[in-house]
Amino acid sequence: MKSFSDKFSIRKPDDMHLHLRQGEILKVCAPESAKWFQRALIMPNTTPPINNMERLINYRKEIEEAAKNFTPLMSFKLYPGMKEDEVIKLSEAGAVAGKLYPEGSTTNSEDGVKTWKQIEEALCAMNKLGVILAIHGEKPDSFVLDREKDYLPELFQIIEHYPDLKIVLEHVSSAEGVNAVINGPTTLGATITIHHLLITLDDLLGGSIIPHNFCKPVVKTPKDREAIQNAALSGNKKFFFGSDSAPHPESLKLKNGGNAGIFSAPAAFPLLVSFFEKNGSRELLENFTSRYGAEFYNLPLNSSSITLVRKENKVPERFYDIVPFMAGAAIGWDIFA
Repeated sequence: MKSFSDKFSIRKPDDMHLHLRQGEILKVCAPESAKWFQRALIMPNTTPPINNMERLINYRKEIEEAAKNFTPLMSFKLYPGMKEDEVIKLSEAGAVAGKLYPEGSTTNSEDGVKTWKQIEEALCAMNKLGVILAIHGEKPDSFVLDREKDYLPELFQIIEHYPDLKIVLEHVSSAEGVNAVINGPTTLGATITIHHLLITLDDLLGGSIIPHNFCKPVVKTPKDREAIQNAALSGNKKFFFGSDSAPHPESLKLKNGGNAGIFSAPAAFPLLVSFFEKNGSRELLENFTSRYGAEFYNLPLNSSSITLVRKENKVPERFYDIVPFMAGAAIGWDIFA
């Protein structure tokens, strides 16, 4: 077993998949992400969606006002029939990614796309402009554990038609998804969340139902978790961190038809430190969180650093009116101050 120091520093990390919502939730959650991460790719499935230049500019301003010394990397939501000129405007306004949500696949995706062919003009524009395509890769009408696997044929259709377009399979959740990324072209990458790294379906409903562990794509089998863990620990630069932290008030999680989303921002990074250390690979943490995502998105690496110290760090039972991931758990790492 390797021996690791009780204090260490790495380049400040990026979160390449983050939900901040709007209004009061954003105001309290954005600073929590900024505490750990220098930058984050902000998801656009708000109400109304971030799908034009004006909304993107206003949303970025709202985030910057809520969290100082934090850089929101903006994305926009693709919609059926989206035109090239709109993509150009969004790119000029600073968008680094366009997000494809299959219709009905997750929160606020009722206006998503049924097939990639509905957004061909937008995809052509993104391809020309170097805008990344981020995909919630699920087929909504499939059995819930098969939705990612069943989406893969559509993913590879897009790759075939746009071989130079960089694509991210977001929050990869299945062994089939991991293998598709490993065996796919260099233009295909994937984000990995802390919850897909650590938990399975048993942690959602194996004993009693724990609605705060309900997300989309749902956590799956031990075999799927093992594949995701192996990918994170492989040093393969196609895989990088994206929390998919997605806050919902407890009332919306507990209601009949409760919302999907795990709020992991308070715990994600110290849990990552513990995960990599437990697996004897703490030296891989910086690449996974601070290098591979930036390089895939053609971004400069962060110049600042973060210092971690080994000490008990208890996840709050509640974060305002939100129950966070691993609420009440004691994690062995915190920021050194």
